[in-house]
Amino acid sequence: MDFLYIDFLSKPVWMWLLFVGIVIALLVFDLGVLNKKDHEIGVNESLRLSALYIALGVGFSGFVWWQIGFEESKLYLTAFVVEKTLALDNVFVIALIFTYFAIPRMYQHRVLFWGILGVIVLRGIMIGLGATLVAQYSWVLYIFAVFLIFTGIKMMFTDDKETDISQNPVLKFMKRRMNVTEKLHGNAFWVKEQDAKGKAVWFATPLFLALVLVEIADLVFAVDSVPAVFAITTDPFIVYTSNIFAILGLRALYFALAAVLHRFHYLKYALALLLVFIGSKIFVADALGLEKFPANLSLGITFAILAAGVIYSLWRSRNDAPVVGKTDQD
Repeated sequence: MDFLYIDFLSKPVWMWLLFVGIVIALLVFDLGVLNKKDHEIGVNESLRLSALYIALGVGFSGFVWWQIGFEESKLYLTAFVVEKTLALDNVFVIALIFTYFAIPRMYQHRVLFWGILGVIVLRGIMIGLGATLVAQYSWVLYIFAVFLIFTGIKMMFTDDKETDISQNPVLKFMKRRMNVTEKLHGNAFWVKEQDAKGKAVWFATPLFLALVLVEIADLVFAVDSVPAVFAITTDPFIVYTSNIFAILGLRALYFALAAVLHRFHYLKYALALLLVFIGSKIFVADALGLEKFPANLSLGITFAILAAGVIYSLWRSRNDAPVVGKTDQD
């Protein structure tokens, strides 16, 4: 069993296998037990699931503390909180996608579940490439930092524009190149129907199109989130585990927040400030002659920015009407 102690991306293989085992167990429990049959996930159920995934994500910091160290556990928590908060933007886009395709709530979980599987693989590839670049070229961190600062400033001063899903180039390409049904066919991603020549061929359903757009949305989201976590820590294990634990609860978070997303409209300013702060840490540390920005201070400032953003957003939007349509239509 010596191979279990071989280093892979700076950590023993057994630590990676343990984490993968936990993720697989959670996915099996989710699909095989909690959602064995298609059903509409209510707010109470989604809140319980969200609390469970948040508890597991926070609890994993104890394992990081035990195996790696206390400072690393604080970096993990900071990364987890940042990823969880940035995911709110992704939740809003997912709500728009489901609204556009009129996906009933009882089928939305199926899209999000298979979407999560794709995200786990894609994030692994992106983080692996990022870790390799950072290990070989340390100056890449400064590029990540400048990118985060630029993104934060742009987010702060850019007016919100309603996303027109129908103009998405990937959606246009799929409709032009693939056979696509006009209506949903239950929870099926693909169905066999007769084409113009009367031949039975495979058609993609709107459920599959929604799945593809959800995956694309996460790729766009990862362009901000992955550099943000690398700006917090360059440990691939902490980067990947914090990412995945934050994403695993994204489905539950969506069902809990989809109806009240308009209440977090002003949170974007806190997110923008957070990106600027995370990006500037490396320059501040260099200016002060520090090896790293203090983890305690980083975690405290992160919580302070997000708490202030949530409170301000809830206060400002207390009389606002929802901006995302319902998606529980048949």
